Parts: sequence; structure tokens; C-alpha cells
Amino acid sequence: MSSRAKSRLLALLLILLTVTTRFIKLDWGNGFLFHPDENNMAIAISRFSSNNLNPHFFAYGQFPLYLVYFSLVLFRFSNNLFTSILMLRCWSAIFSCFTVLVFYLISKFLFKKKLTRLIFILFLIFNPGLIQLSHFGTTESLLLFVFTLNIFLSIKFLKNPKLKYLLFSSLFTGIGFATKITSVFFTIPIFLSLAFVYLKPFKPLHLLFYSFSYLAVSFLLFLSLSPYNLIEFQNFKSTMLYETAVATGSQKVFYTSQFIGSTPYLFQITKIFPYVSGLSIFIFSLIGLFYLKKINRQILVLIFLPSLVYFIYFGQLYAKWTRFMSPLFFIFPLLAAVFMSRIKSQKLVFLLSVISIFPGIFFLNLYLHPDIRLTASGWINQNIPGNSIVLSEAGNVINLPITDNQLQVMNFDFYNLDKNINLIQDLPTKISQSEYIIIPSRRIFKNQNNSKFPVSQKYYQNLFNGNLGFSEIKKFEIKSGIFLNPESTEETFSVFDQPTIRIFKKNTPLSVEDYATLLKI
Repeated sequence: MSSRAKSRLLALLLILLTVTTRFIKLDWGNGFLFHPDENNMAIAISRFSSNNLNPHFFAYGQFPLYLVYFSLVLFRFSNNLFTSILMLRCWSAIFSCFTVLVFYLISKFLFKKKLTRLIFILFLIFNPGLIQLSHFGTTESLLLFVFTLNIFLSIKFLKNPKLKYLLFSSLFTGIGFATKITSVFFTIPIFLSLAFVYLKPFKPLHLLFYSFSYLAVSFLLFLSLSPYNLIEFQNFKSTMLYETAVATGSQKVFYTSQFIGSTPYLFQITKIFPYVSGLSIFIFSLIGLFYLKKINRQILVLIFLPSLVYFIYFGQLYAKWTRFMSPLFFIFPLLAAVFMSRIKSQKLVFLLSVISIFPGIFFLNLYLHPDIRLTASGWINQNIPGNSIVLSEAGNVINLPITDNQLQVMNFDFYNLDKNINLIQDLPTKISQSEYIIIPSRRIFKNQNNSKFPVSQKYYQNLFNGNLGFSEIKKFEIKSGIFLNPESTEETFSVFDQPTIRIFKKNTPLSVEDYATLLKI
């Protein structure tokens, strides 16, 4: 087989791997819609009609909503929550595939060796965080694509300063603005390339013209693709103020309690990056930092300075969700590939590369099985007697879908337990009435395990150590991480598609007064 034929076969294999890892089991959840952001976007899309394109939803821009709506119209699909979410996921997977393609083009500027390029692309393909993002119908895959494309076009402009590269970039920058305002950070590579080209030698007119052209086209596209940000400006403004308040912590909400006392930057380094990269790639990437000097300095600046600025800003926010760090997921496969390029033994490179992609293969496995919540529900229906009284937790997008049994499920509001005297007084009675307790995820017992939540803390401590008279009879979990426990990561990386579910059975009934004493009420 000729070298050209081998290259084509390898390219085809990489394409197949990318498409497979991004598109396999996009309908995970088996018809149940467990992701809150997907639901919010799908609800907005379901409001659209041919004569009404007002989303009445401004947490994101209108572009991704319109993209999905007109895709449904084009393919003549009905516009409902399930089809909207499935189409959102399809586009997320598509943008993730394009991101891998653009990084392949970028790799030609970074690495001289074809083997290093191949390793980098394989690390991207089997990156657990990117695989997960492609299975979520949210904006993160699109935003990462915009960032990636701007990096590529900034390199192209640096090599050959032509207006076409800036105009092409402005098209996708406008799409980024029309998707999420924070994509303003993704303009940094373009302005850096302009600075490299026109500050030495100093050409102020060229710098001004190209900068203005780039921003003007981007802004016009932003207004065209997300018009209701201007039409409904007050609603847009109030939403942005609220989202900013939540992100900075000035507005406390129940779903950010995990960040109480968290340390900026250290939280992301310990609770996000090792999990989304896989432990091996994360470790190799740290070593790769010491070998960056072998890469063109200007290209390094175009890639790493915008990433650093992004990390510095979002890393210090009170809310440290995994999705905030998603534009940086590529950094770790890149640095790990840099490390691999410095190893002389090809056998060792092969061995370490296999070890590095295994976490991604392991993670992908979670989408090849029925949703863990449905598995748990099936077991409950078969093993817990009908009409049993079950205490569970409210606040999930969808409660555990127990449908085949006449169970009396009480979804108790533990999120507000410690600040609501009525809930505090009611909890001992609910425990006394219950024959079983279900913990549907780690969201509450992991987050409310400190002195700010005294009643919650006591409840879960006494439940887990058996003092409430309940014992764990079943635990449903997905082993999606190697050497890493998904329950120890930032919660949104695990609770939407791989929660751990615990079921407890009452063995020793206690009085209401006894429960109140245990909870120190």
C-alpha cells in the first residue's frame, strides 16, 4: 500500500472515530430529559412559529435556538421538547467534529512530526469532556468551535495578512456573540495577530482598518442573528444582570452551594481538569509545559495567551461550573502531545498513548448502556413493594422516573431545608413515615455538608452511619472514570448523565421525637 493510500486510510479512520464518539447514543436518557440547560433552550424553541421568533429567553443568544428551529422546519420534524433537544445535541456533535478538524489544521503549524499530530488528534477525539459536551444540547461545543476557528484564522493571518481571513473570522465571531456574550474573549487571538503584523513595523492605518472591519462585521452579524437582544433589551439586560450575579456569587441560589468556600483556580485544577481530560493526559500535560519552547513563540502566544486570560477571568468567579472551562479542554491534549513529541522510544509513545485514550473509551461506555436512572427505576419497581412510602429529594429537572409501581414518593425540598422552619419541623415526620429513602444524586449531600447547613449535615450523617435506622440496600453507579470518582468532581460533570443513586431501607423504626433529637431540632 502506497504512503498516500495509508494517509487516506488513516484520515478516514480518524473521521470515523470522531463521528462515532460524538454521535453515538445522542438520544441518551431514553426519552427523559435530565439536563436543565437543554430543557430551557428546548422550551424556548418550542415557542417559535413562522410568525413568532421571540424566544422569551435570554440566558443565551438566539442563534443556536434559530439554528435548531429552522433545522426542524427544513427536515419537517415536529417542534417539541424531545425533537428540539435531539437536534440541539446533533448540532453540538457536529460542531465538536468540526473542532477536531480545525485542530488538525492547527496541528500542522505546531508539530513537524506526523506522529505527534496523530497523537494530538487522538487525544482530542477521546477527550472525556469533549465527548460529553457533544452529547449535551448546549452551547459549549459551538463556542469552542468559534474559539478554535479564531485561533486557526489568527495563525493564517499572521502567516499571510489578508482581509479574507479577518472577514471569515468575523462571521463566526458574530455567531459567537449571537450565542453567548462571553465569546468576546474569543476575539483575543485575532487582535493579537493584528498586533504582531502591524505594530512592528508600525502601520496604524492598517491596524485601524482591519480592526474596524473585523468588529463591524461581527457586530452586524450579532444583531442579525440575535435580534431580540436589542428588541427586548430590558429583558435581555435583566437576564444578564441576574446571570452575572449568580456567576459572581452576589446572588445566592441553591444550585451553586457546592462553591461555598471553594478556592479560585485550585478548584478547577483539582475538580474539573483531571476529570475532563483523563488523569493520564492531565499529568502528561503538566510535563508538556516544560517543552513548549520548541514551538513557534508567536503561535504559542496566539493559543495560550487568550486561554490564560480566559482562565484568569472565569477561574476567579464564584460559580465554577465545568462548562465555564470547556473552551480550555483542548489545552491538555495539546500539552500532552507536546510531551509525547519529546519521547524518543516509539514503543513507549505507543504505550503511553494507549493509556491516555483509555479514559475516553471508558467514559464513552456510559452512553452505550441504558440511563442509570432507568436502571434504578426498574430495580425499584421490581424490589420495593407497591404502596411503600419513599422519601426522595426535590429539585431535580425530572424526578426519578418510577412509573410501574404505586409507590408513595415524597420529594422533599432539602435545598431549602436549613432556611425554612416549616421544612425543618416537617422532616422528622417525613422520616418517620418513610419505609425507604432514595438519594438520586450527590447534589445535596455533597454540597450541604458544612456548618452553613446544620440540619442537612446532621440528616445525611445520621442516614449514612445508620443512626436513622436505615441501611443501604442498593447502589447504582457508572464507573466512567479511571482512578477518579465522578462524585468528587464538579457536580455538573456527573449528575446530568451519570449520577450515583443510593437506596436505603428502614430497619429500625424510631419515633418522631427521636428523629428530631438526632437532627438536633
